[in-house]
Parts: sequence; structure tokens; C-alpha cells
Amino acid sequence: MTVVEERTREKQSRLREHSELGVSLLLFVVGVLVVVDTALESGGSSSDPIGPRTIAFVLGGALLLLSVLLAVDVLRGGHGEAEAGEDVDLGTPADLRTVGKLAGVLIATAALIPLLGWPVAGTVLFWGAAATLGSKTPARDVLIAAGVSLVTWIVFDGLLGVDLPGGPLMGVFG
Repeated sequence: MTVVEERTREKQSRLREHSELGVSLLLFVVGVLVVVDTALESGGSSSDPIGPRTIAFVLGGALLLLSVLLAVDVLRGGHGEAEAGEDVDLGTPADLRTVGKLAGVLIATAALIPLLGWPVAGTVLFWGAAATLGSKTPARDVLIAAGVSLVTWIVFDGLLGVDLPGGPLMGVFG
């Protein structure tokens, strides 16, 4: 083994030992984005001192704090525990075909929401995910997917006031 190969192995070993630093970095970046975006956003009122901006600042600060605490823990030798209850062979490679199909379903859903609304796009999402993950009952899956999608649309749009596009159903329930 050459010196270069040995150094490469040592570097890879150190990276594996500290892989949780990647999660810490991700938490930090998201926290910074939340805080900066909230700071640049104007809004709120003097009559409502605790509003959406305050909650966003608290969540952004919590993400930043958690990222620092995780980084300190990892650098002091802490690490996540391996899953003992899962029957998973970590040596088996990922099923990239299934991952690709799920990514396609998500992209199709994102493209369909503005065109056909959430109820139709959500049906595609839930049915496509079930089919991709191996369900053998497509007729039942479509009915369940349509029901779940319609119920989520009614709850979010009608009851919670979160505006989801209804597509062809716009005005039917609201």
C-alpha cells in the first residue's frame, strides 16, 4: 500500500467517524436560511407581538442551537446508535430503480398541482407511491388515494384556511 492510499484510507475513516457533522451542517444551513428569510420578511402588527415571524425566529434559533450542540457532541466522540430492531442488511445496495420511480412520482405531483389541483395531484402522489412500493391492489389503491387526497384538501383548504389549489373541484366544497 502506498503512502497516498494509506492517507486516503485514514481520511475516509475520519470522515466516517464524523459523518454526523453533515447533519449538523445541514441543520445549520437551514437555521440560517430560516432566520435570514424571516429577518428580510416584513409583516406583523403592533397589536400581535407574537405572530408568525416570532415563531420563525424561534424555530430558526432552535435549528442553529441544535446544529452547534450536535457538532460539539460529535467532535467529543459521540455518535448515533446503530438500528438494532431493523431487519436490514446494510451491505445491500440501494434500489435505485424504486428511488427513481418515487422521484418521478414527486415531480409529476409538483407539475400537476398547478394544472389539476391538489385532489388530483395528491391522488397521483399517493397511488404512485403505493404502486412503486409494491402494492398489488391498484383499484383499491386509487380509491384510497383519492379519498385521502380529497380529505386532506378539505381539511387544509376548508377547515384550516391553507389555500390549496382545487383544480376542477374549485368552488365545489368551498
